Amino acid sequence: MLLWRRLAALRAAPAPRRLSAAAPRPASALGPGQGAARGPGKAAVGAEPLPGPGAAAEPEVRVGPAGGARSRRSRGAPDGGSSSLPSGRSGDGDGALRPLYMDVQATTPLDPRVLDSMLPYLMAYYGNPHSRTHAYGWESEAAVEKARRQVADLIGADSREIIFTSGATESNNMAIKGVARFYKSRKKHIITTQTEHKCVLDSCRSLETEGFRVTYLPVKKNGLIDLKELEAAFQPDTSLVSVMTVNNEIGVKQPIHDIGEICRAHKVFFHTDAAQAIGKIPMDVNNMKIDLMSISGHKIYGPKGVGAIYVRRRPRVRLEPLQSGGGQERGLRSGTVPTPLAVGLGAACEVAQQEMEYDHKRISQLAERLVTKIMSEVPDVVMNGDREHRYPGCINLSFAYVEGESLLMALKDVALSSGSACTSASLEPSYVLRAIGTDEDLAHSSIRFGIGRFTTEEEVDYTVQKCIQHVKRLREMSPLWEMVQDGIDLKSIKWTQH
Repeated sequence: MLLWRRLAALRAAPAPRRLSAAAPRPASALGPGQGAARGPGKAAVGAEPLPGPGAAAEPEVRVGPAGGARSRRSRGAPDGGSSSLPSGRSGDGDGALRPLYMDVQATTPLDPRVLDSMLPYLMAYYGNPHSRTHAYGWESEAAVEKARRQVADLIGADSREIIFTSGATESNNMAIKGVARFYKSRKKHIITTQTEHKCVLDSCRSLETEGFRVTYLPVKKNGLIDLKELEAAFQPDTSLVSVMTVNNEIGVKQPIHDIGEICRAHKVFFHTDAAQAIGKIPMDVNNMKIDLMSISGHKIYGPKGVGAIYVRRRPRVRLEPLQSGGGQERGLRSGTVPTPLAVGLGAACEVAQQEMEYDHKRISQLAERLVTKIMSEVPDVVMNGDREHRYPGCINLSFAYVEGESLLMALKDVALSSGSACTSASLEPSYVLRAIGTDEDLAHSSIRFGIGRFTTEEEVDYTVQKCIQHVKRLREMSPLWEMVQDGIDLKSIKWTQH
C-alpha cells in the first residue's frame, strides 16, 4: 500500500514549473529532487521527500554505523509493517508465509532509497532526455547526467565514459563483439576463461563462427586463473582479454589489478564483467588498468532492466555498435535512455559507495557465521572456490552424499539456488564447478547461499538450522551415506550399468 499511496500523492502534486520561452536552457540544471545523499534524517539519494499521508505510512528504519538507513520492513509486506513473523520468514500481505531470501547473486531487492529517487521520474517528470527544445527534456537529461556521474564516481571513471544499457548481458555483448568486430581487420584473437558468465562464453562462441579464435583459459582448483598461463596465451593479433571480477557462482575474486597490468604491457584491451563486484568491493578502473567494464543495476539493489558499460576514452577503446538508431550514448547504444531506470542505477551506485565498508564488514560476519555453524554440525561439506580471494556474500557449499535438487526442495522456505540463475533450469552440473575439478557427484550436491545488505542474523540462523536438519535427514535415507559410515571407499567400487 505504501507505494500506491506515494504514487497517488505524486499524481496529485502540482505539475513541474515550465520555463518561459525567453529563459535560457540551464547549463547544469539539476532535475527535480536532485538533492544530496541522505545521511541520518536527510532526504533519499537523488530525490526530494515525496508528500505522503503521514509519518505512519513510512517504513520503520534504523541507521547503521555508516549513516545509511536500513529497512526493517519485511520483504513482501507492502503495507510497510515491521517484521515480526516467526522463523525469520516474511509474509505476502494475506497471512501466507513466503520463503526468506538468500539468493542475492541472482537479484537483489530494490533499496527503498533507490525507489524514492525513481518515483518522481515514473509519474511527474516524464520528458524524453533526448528532447532538447523544452524543459521536460532538460529535466530528464539533467537527471540522466547526474546518474551517469554517480555511476562513474563509484568506479573512478569520467562520466563521459559511462554508457547506459539494459544490463550486464548487453554490456558484455557490446564489449566483446564490439571490440572484436571493430579491430577484426588486424586482430582476430580473444582470451577469456572457462568460468565466465554464460553471456560472455556465448558471445565468444558466436565470434568463433565469424572466424575469430578464442582461448578459454582453465582455472586452478581454487577458481583463480594462472597468470603465467594468461601471459603464455597472448598472440600477436590478440585484441581483448575478458575476465570476470567476482564469479557469480562460487564468489572467487580474480587478481584484476595484475591482469590489467599484463594486458596493458601487451597493449591489449582488458574487459571485466563486474556485475557481482560493483558496489561490494572497491573498484578503480584507472588503478586496475580496466578498459571496459560491465555493470548491472539489479545486482546492487537497483532496478531491473538497466545497466552500464564503462568504455575508456584515453587510451581510446573503439567499439562497433550492436544496434542502429538515433545515435544516443555517443553512438554506441542507440535508443531512448529510460530516465527512471538510469536514475535508479545512479542512486544505487551512490548508496553503495556510502554503505560499502559497512555492508562488507556485516556481510563478512554473517557469512562466517553461516559457514562455521554448518561445517561444525555437518561432516563432509566442501566450500567451492578460494577461501581467501573471494567476496564473502557468495558462498557455494557441496554436501557430499546429498542430491542438491532434493535439498533445495526440502529447503522450500528458504529461497536458494544451485548455481547461476541463467542456467538453473539445466539438470547438468554447473560448468563452473566442473572447471575447478569438482567431482560430478559433489557438483550435483552444491548449494549457493547469497547474503546481502538486508539479510538478518535471524535469517542466517534459520537457514543454518533448516539446512543441517535436512542434510542429516537426506543422508539417513541415502545408501551411499550408509556405506561410507560402514567404512566402504566408494571410489573403489566398480559400478555396473543394467
